[in-house]
Amino acid sequence: MTTDPVKDITHLATALKAPRIRDHATRLADQARADGWTYEEYLAAVLDREVSARDASGADMRIRHAGFPTRKSIEEFNFDHQPALGRDVIAHLATGGFLDQARNVVLLGPPGTGKTHLAIGLGIKAAHRGHRVAFATAIDWVTRLKTAHTLGKLNSELGRLRRYGLIIVDEVGYIPFEQDAANLFFQLVSSRYEHASLILTSNLPFARWGDVFGDQVVAAAMIDRIVHHADVLTLKGSSYRLKDTGIDTLPSARADNTAQ
Repeated sequence: MTTDPVKDITHLATALKAPRIRDHATRLADQARADGWTYEEYLAAVLDREVSARDASGADMRIRHAGFPTRKSIEEFNFDHQPALGRDVIAHLATGGFLDQARNVVLLGPPGTGKTHLAIGLGIKAAHRGHRVAFATAIDWVTRLKTAHTLGKLNSELGRLRRYGLIIVDEVGYIPFEQDAANLFFQLVSSRYEHASLILTSNLPFARWGDVFGDQVVAAAMIDRIVHHADVLTLKGSSYRLKDTGIDTLPSARADNTAQ
């Protein structure tokens, strides 16, 4: 220790790999003197700033590594376009309790109704709560699993993915799967059953998933594992992206609504 406390703090903060402590310690010292804080209150305030900064930095890294196509927050979601979708339900999911219970979230509805926005928003909330998150379309997930299978590393890849607190599968149903792809996707779902959470979005009701996976038995077994512990939310209406264009809905969305 030297006779210069500022230098000592700088040295110790560097040794601890916590450079922000140096800045907070100096700034908070003036406030502590002015307000008559105890030593313990001052130390707690400095450490609180460091922990908060580390949490924010860690969350940003988890968000960047998640693979989101863009950043969308729950707060930005237009609930006026989905009046039947309860804000309280989404707010409850945003707390992340479903992750602690290894529950799934399924968002069903026509294209353009906000399913992907909500999935990303919930994923970002999960990242802020310390969970590792991975986002990809259903086709991209199958491609990833096919590659692992070809290399003889499917089991290790599924094991690695189980370490993610949340996996988001976007656009289930937009492109039909071949039999091998359907089996790989089933293994992804099964590997996370009652272990870790999934968020899935689909433009199709469950009754039509058999067409997507080419096998009614595989589809039924998959749906059973997904919905056993799940919140299933249905978004309705036309695409909000087309609301100002004079086009009521997309052809595929019109067909999906009829199917429902």
